[in-house]
Amino acid sequence: MLHLSKVAVGCPDIETLTRLQRERWGDAACSLTRFMPKRSDELIGGSLFWIIAHRLVARQTILSLDMVTTEWGTKCRIGLLPGPVPVVALPKRAHQGWRYLEAADAPADADAGSGDGLPAGMVRDLQSLWLI
Repeated sequence: MLHLSKVAVGCPDIETLTRLQRERWGDAACSLTRFMPKRSDELIGGSLFWIIAHRLVARQTILSLDMVTTEWGTKCRIGLLPGPVPVVALPKRAHQGWRYLEAADAPADADAGSGDGLPAGMVRDLQSLWLI
């Protein structure tokens, strides 16, 4: 399975990412990017991992990839399953666009030991201290 990583521009946390996606796309969650990945066939069913504050913190399943014409020009639309899923935070440098992420390098979904059930603000504080 092949995945992508991408910076969640302007999102300080997963809650903001979720809210902005809902405001922009409604139930049709997606992300626009400049280029179509050459390995697009391998990405369907994989995940788009979001980078927030220099860490991979959430993922969304990739449902489709297609080129669309928008008010900003022709873009690659990455169709996503709505609702980012928190993952075990993994350090990752920010980059422009997207990068491939091999399955062996992808973090696991977050579990109870990673801050689930804690208030969002407390999770952010603990993550900023690299405690979860």
